[in-house]
Amino acid sequence: MRRFLATALASTLLFLSTSPLLGQAETLREQGLGRAYWHVFIAYALAVLLILGWVVSIARRLRRVEDRLRSNDD
Repeated sequence: MRRFLATALASTLLFLSTSPLLGQAETLREQGLGRAYWHVFIAYALAVLLILGWVVSIARRLRRVEDRLRSNDD
C-alpha cells in the first residue's frame, strides 16, 4: 500500500510539473515540420517489435534449457 501511495504521489507531481507544457501545445500545433515523418515512427515500431520478438525467443529457449536441466536432475 505504501508503494502504491508513493507511486501515485510521484505521478501526480509529475503531471502537475508538466501542466505548463500543455499550454505550449497550441504553439506546437501551429508549427509545421513540412513533410510528415511517418516512416520514422514506422521504423521505430518495427524495431520495438523485432526486439520484443527477440526477447520472447530468448525466453522460450531459456525455458527449454531449464526444462532439460530439471529432467536430467530427476
